[in-house]
Amino acid sequence: MAETVVSRAVAFALVLVTVHLFAGQLRLRAFPRSYWLSGAGGVSVAYVFVHVLPELQERQHTFESGAIGFVEHHVYLLALVGFTVFYGLERFVRQSRSPESVGRARTETTSGVFWLHVGSFTAYNALVGYLLVHREESGLSSLTLFVVAMALHFVANDHGLREHHHDAYDDVGRWLLAGGVVTGTAVGVATTITETAVSALFAFLAGGIVLNAVKEELPEERQSSFWAFGGGAAAYAAILIFT
Repeated sequence: MAETVVSRAVAFALVLVTVHLFAGQLRLRAFPRSYWLSGAGGVSVAYVFVHVLPELQERQHTFESGAIGFVEHHVYLLALVGFTVFYGLERFVRQSRSPESVGRARTETTSGVFWLHVGSFTAYNALVGYLLVHREESGLSSLTLFVVAMALHFVANDHGLREHHHDAYDDVGRWLLAGGVVTGTAVGVATTITETAVSALFAFLAGGIVLNAVKEELPEERQSSFWAFGGGAAAYAAILIFT
């Protein structure tokens, strides 16, 4: 593996680690939540629709030549699986609040739910870390656009996880998620898997990104901003198209 690819992946992995470790200190509440998080969500969704989905179409050719059975015609099925898995996880976490916390302004999740939720996002981050090394488009420009979108996406994820788990997330969770990025990058540097497998991971991650970005915008109590979301999406879509 080229030394340049490895050095870039490690550098950008450190950027994403920093996001998780210090996103809580950005004091998002100093400004309307809707501006920060809706804008970040718009960027993430724009990246998926303008960059990821076309790349999935390219990866479909890999499946056609390397996969077996019905999957060879359904790379988008794996994106649907990623979307569904994280939708189910979010529903499970919301429905499993400990009974004694119901009605409080600061609700708490149980220990088991915390570990399942944070563990799932640690694996999710490991996929991102792995794809820092193994991407179909390995140029610096493409990698930078990916990292910027993921960094803003991580800010939104970090906020959502902190709302669910509070001190447990700050004390333990954010470190695990940061470690997930490092682990995924290290595995990517140390191992090489088939293009078909990389395409499968990429498709699953794409579905997860769509769900995790949009879920922060839809609930009524979120007080999201359409204009910030639309502005973030439009601005990043323009960058992706003209870069």
